[in-house]
Amino acid sequence: MSNRESYVPGPAAGVEVRKEGDKWTLVLVRDLRHSPEEVWQALTDPARLREWAPFDADGSLGTVGAMVKLTTVGAPAPHVTETRVTRADAPRVLEYNWGGSDMRWELKASGGGTRLTLWANIDRRYIAMGAAGWHICLDVLDHLLGGTPLGRIVGPEAMQFGGWQRLNAEYAKQFGVETPGWSSSAPRG
Repeated sequence: MSNRESYVPGPAAGVEVRKEGDKWTLVLVRDLRHSPEEVWQALTDPARLREWAPFDADGSLGTVGAMVKLTTVGAPAPHVTETRVTRADAPRVLEYNWGGSDMRWELKASGGGTRLTLWANIDRRYIAMGAAGWHICLDVLDHLLGGTPLGRIVGPEAMQFGGWQRLNAEYAKQFGVETPGWSSSAPRG
């Protein structure tokens, strides 16, 4: 049995929603078994991002001021966003915008590994979907860094994945939101 066939995401946990005015933010916290330097490399290097992230990058996200094109994987039509890295304090904080959504990654050394926190602005209608998607992406990242890669599970493929369906429903219940049916215009993550 391959790593992917045996992969089952854990329960919906480590995620909260914050609202400031009209702005909704998902906050995901994950303890990874890998050093902040290893995690930083996976967050910034285009080759590593292609193995787990919901977008491809045409350049490194590791330098402040870098202009990088991010292409959403699995979008029904090409969806490319040009972003400027606004903060890259290796290996602690990374900030940029993806498709109109501010992204902030914070890495803290913790128990021989890294406590990774992601803040992602998201449309309220897609909070549960985004939480489920990022949950799986971070699982894939953890497996990749641990040497047992699952292969990227994003976009429509993720939404067809049984674990995503369960997570979407669990996060929707946790956040007290409806679970809209998937549409081709839904953001990935």
